[in-house]
Amino acid sequence: TPLFHLKLLFPPEQRMVLVACGPFTPSDGVAFEPLSDLLEVVARDRPDVCVLFGPFLDAKHEQVESCQLLGSFSDVFRLCLRTIIEGTRSAGSQLVLVPSLRDVSHDFVYPQPPFPFLDLPKEDRARVLLVPEPCTLDID
Repeated sequence: TPLFHLKLLFPPEQRMVLVACGPFTPSDGVAFEPLSDLLEVVARDRPDVCVLFGPFLDAKHEQVESCQLLGSFSDVFRLCLRTIIEGTRSAGSQLVLVPSLRDVSHDFVYPQPPFPFLDLPKEDRARVLLVPEPCTLDID
């Protein structure tokens, strides 16, 4: 049967990889509702690896362009990353964060360095990977 052939073609320990691209905000606000929906999927499906591409705080967002945010770009961005890291913790997923040229609080150079996030919680350091763009990922 096809299912039997699939089992023979794949290694015994398959990996579930979830990939998502930003922006993670609706166009009319920065409440990160799409991000909340994504974190619910991660909690429900518990992928082994979760690869998220920016922009996390989009430079083209209406409130960013008009400087109507309640905090600095850096503060809002850090809140977004903290939400992602804490929201994926219970699932135990390996988290890979890839920047975008449209991330307002990151370097607008190419190739892009990884996000600086020096105050990463100790319990998350082994599972959160901040990578440059472009990069090569080797999952198992």
